[in-house]
Amino acid sequence: MHRRLSRKSGFTLLEVLVALVIVGTALGASLRAVGSLTQNSNGLRASMMATWSAENRLAQIRLAHEYPAFGKRSFDCSQGDLRLTCEEEVFATPNPFFRRVEVSVFDGDNMDRRIIKLAQVVSQG
Repeated sequence: MHRRLSRKSGFTLLEVLVALVIVGTALGASLRAVGSLTQNSNGLRASMMATWSAENRLAQIRLAHEYPAFGKRSFDCSQGDLRLTCEEEVFATPNPFFRRVEVSVFDGDNMDRRIIKLAQVVSQG
């Protein structure tokens, strides 16, 4: 005669609690990763917009064949809803027929935070 062992199938309370802890930890890590991606996305957007602002000014100088005067000036260069301030500095070079133009873009809400700085050399004439 064969004896059958009666065994109920299912999970114990301890197994269910361990599974819940594992799932909860994974969900917490996922939420942290999504939050980090969102924050990085905003930073990349600001960087891209600041680059566009600086490139716009440098392209304007090139296309107008400007030979900017020495010195520093600031102007608003906001993009969409992002408040940006551009600062343009013009420096002499060893060759008197060339000048170096640097355009720095700052966060309009925090002027201590420079987002990007681009430079180009322009010639006279």
